[in-house]
Amino acid sequence: DASLTPEALCDALVDHGATALLLLVGHPEPAVPVVRAVRSDRRLAEILIGAPAGQPEFAEWAAALGEDGAGVPFLRYLPERLGPLGERVGKELRERLGEAPSFVAFEGWDTVAVLAAVLRSHGTDRAAVAASWPRVAVEGTRGPIRFSRTPGIGVWQWAWAPVHVVDRDPAEPDRLRVLHAG
Repeated sequence: DASLTPEALCDALVDHGATALLLLVGHPEPAVPVVRAVRSDRRLAEILIGAPAGQPEFAEWAAALGEDGAGVPFLRYLPERLGPLGERVGKELRERLGEAPSFVAFEGWDTVAVLAAVLRSHGTDRAAVAASWPRVAVEGTRGPIRFSRTPGIGVWQWAWAPVHVVDRDPAEPDRLRVLHAG
């Protein structure tokens, strides 16, 4: 409920016997105050906090939350090892950003590459672009990008993107650790 204060959210989590909290909220507001409130509430010491949108990867998350921001799993769409294109783009992004790029930076680069390829090969006609998705094949920073339809979902998507479940290591919050690769 968006109208709850972080403290009222903690009360609701306790009242409902919640064991996990998924942060499907904006960053830094209200994610940072929510995490601070949950971490400081002793009644919620065992609750698992997850952030599917990947906010804990950002340096701002670590700066704002410190140890409270560690141990929050999130999805990171990166392969075990980047190929030559990914390494080159990663180096360029690191130089521009002054820090290691997040997976979101690679996603942005890949999005532009896919859209440029589609517009180059099919023009700007909306119907032609819509019809092109099954034939899109682009070398992205994180591997070959092709689109398919997953059963039960009516949109074309990169269904086989590389993914990790990652968190900030509670023993060393500046370090990301891979909890699961798949």
